[in-house]
Amino acid sequence: MINMAKCIKNVGIIGKYGTRYSASLRKMVRKIEISQHAKDTCSFWGKTEMKTWHCGSGMKTVAGGAWACDTTTAFTLKSAIRRRLKELKDQ
Repeated sequence: MINMAKCIKNVGIIGKYGTRYSASLRKMVRKIEISQHAKDTCSFWGKTEMKTWHCGSGMKTVAGGAWACDTTTAFTLKSAIRRRLKELKDQ
């Protein structure tokens, strides 16, 4: 009879790394890979078919960060532009 492992923990997307690398590195990679493979909401159509840079339903392509469509720098820039346009409109 062959001795098999009883059970492993449900580790999700980082299970492919097994016991290699350290737990802290696997946790960081898990966070990145979950956000990388997640579907986002398309800013043009509002549908949740947006992959990292390309919308499947509307065939729109957007620029973004390495693993996410919106970066913190882009968010800061959008809010600054919105604030400036509001100031110009009020004058």
